[in-house]
Amino acid sequence: MSKHLSVLFLCGWYPSRVSPYNGDFIQRHAEAVATLHDVTVIHIITDSALKNTIEYTFNNTNGIKTHIAYLKPQKKLNKALLFFKAFKNLIAKVGAFDVVHLNEVFPFGIFSLYLKWFSQKPYIISEHWTVYHRPKSISYFEKKISNIITKNAAYVCPVSDNLGGAMQAIGLQGNYKKVPNVVDTTVFTPNNINQDIFTITHISNMNNDHKNIKGMLDVVAVIQKKIQNFKFQLIGENATNYKVYANELGIEANKINFFEQIPHQEVSEKLKNSHLFVMFSNYENLPCVILEAFSCGVPVISTNVGGIHEFFPNNFGKLIEVGDEAKLKEEILNFYNKTHTLASKAQMHNYVVSVCSKKTIAENFSELYYKSLKR
Repeated sequence: MSKHLSVLFLCGWYPSRVSPYNGDFIQRHAEAVATLHDVTVIHIITDSALKNTIEYTFNNTNGIKTHIAYLKPQKKLNKALLFFKAFKNLIAKVGAFDVVHLNEVFPFGIFSLYLKWFSQKPYIISEHWTVYHRPKSISYFEKKISNIITKNAAYVCPVSDNLGGAMQAIGLQGNYKKVPNVVDTTVFTPNNINQDIFTITHISNMNNDHKNIKGMLDVVAVIQKKIQNFKFQLIGENATNYKVYANELGIEANKINFFEQIPHQEVSEKLKNSHLFVMFSNYENLPCVILEAFSCGVPVISTNVGGIHEFFPNNFGKLIEVGDEAKLKEEILNFYNKTHTLASKAQMHNYVVSVCSKKTIAENFSELYYKSLKR
């Protein structure tokens, strides 16, 4: 039997009281690994409401020992020094561990380098950041430091080959091994839909430049003239901000519902009761919610961006080009009229189980941890 390890998740993003859903995909990775190993999380974040300089918190959530340091906002140099002080104090609280699992190369990878150089602890990296598809947003300094971080990692694990290629294209060398996002396939399960209203769902962070929310709404305004019995669900933080635009387009109130960010369990229920999921992004890596839709047996229309095509079997939905509203309208009508031959709900669900269930992802990471310790 392989050794039971103590794994330190070092997280630039993670759910906290400041941002309860930020990095929840990292939390799901941690929960997957915790089915096989002991997992401790360290996260440090600025809290503008904080009165003291630093506040340390600890919670044991879903089997994850979670240490979060909240810092009072500081100017640049003082902020860096305060982050390092918090990191040192949290490491002392954590105690012994075997391997580091870094999430987000920069800047938290500097802490991983410190642990490797001064404590001889190997580290692997999980990376999700879409910024690598927009390299002009990354400074020369950041690229240089990030390259040192990736070169010293035992493995660099982007969630898609596409993201890995984007990282290497800006000079981030390393030992790359794709490991996708995780889906809780015991929660995201198929369901027989008991409603006649054709329900289309979109779930995201509601950033229009990223997710092209207004483009989807443009299509909904046209679709409502073609289909009577349909409903469009817009789900995510600040979703209600798009009510004004929907009204300007003349979208009927009974054809669209707006939901602010909802708990993960409720995301499952919304997807289970949908006929179709739509993602119309301008750029992406690998959105968890597409995989979650598949796990619920729900077909998807998505733009063919990032690494989405790597986990998108032909008969699970349709990939379209960025910004092609005419094609989005056409494909929605095709799904409404059932002109596509689709995989069964069970086939979709079983695919997700095979590639990104908790069990599969935990085993993938475990193999990399053991190899890291032997290097």
